[in-house]
Amino acid sequence: MTAHNIRVPLVQPGTRAELAEVEARIMAERGRVSLLYQVLLNSGPIASGWERMLTAVRNQTGVPADLRELMILRVAVLNGASFEYDAHVPHAQKAGVSDDKIEAVRQSALSNVFSPIERLVLELSDAMTRQVVVPDELMARVQEQFDAKGIVEVVATVAAYNMVSRLLVALNVAH
Repeated sequence: MTAHNIRVPLVQPGTRAELAEVEARIMAERGRVSLLYQVLLNSGPIASGWERMLTAVRNQTGVPADLRELMILRVAVLNGASFEYDAHVPHAQKAGVSDDKIEAVRQSALSNVFSPIERLVLELSDAMTRQVVVPDELMARVQEQFDAKGIVEVVATVAAYNMVSRLLVALNVAH
C-alpha cells in the first residue's frame, strides 16, 4: 500500500500556520513529522492531544522499554497494523528485544521464548485487543507483578496502541 491509498490527504509540515506549534512539538519529541502525524495534522486538536498522550505512554512511564515495545508489536500484529509493527521493530531492537522475540510476537500462540513477565504483558495485550474484557484471573496475575501505577501504565500502553493501530488500519496508513 502506498501513500496514495491513504483515505485522507497528507498535511505537509509548514503548510498551515495554525499547526506550527503542534508541528514544533512533534519535531522536538520525534525528530520528524512522520506519515502518521501528516495524517493526524488534518485535525490540529487531535494531532496535539495524540502527540501528548503517546509521548507520555512511550517516554514518561515506568514501563521497561522492552516490555513496552513487545506490547506495541503484539497489538500491531493482532490488529493487522503493519505500519505500526515496522515502525516499532527498531525501537524494540534498541530496547534489547531479541530478533527471536520480535518474530515470535507475530505468531498466534505465545511462544516459550518469552520470560514470565513478558508472557504476562503479552497475555494482557491479547485479552485487551481480542476480547476487550480482561479476565479476573489474568488481572490478578498483573496485580501481583505491578503496583497501581504500573497497572495503569501497562494497560494504558496496550489501550493507546490499540488506538494507534486502529486509526492506521481504518485510514489505510501503510508503507
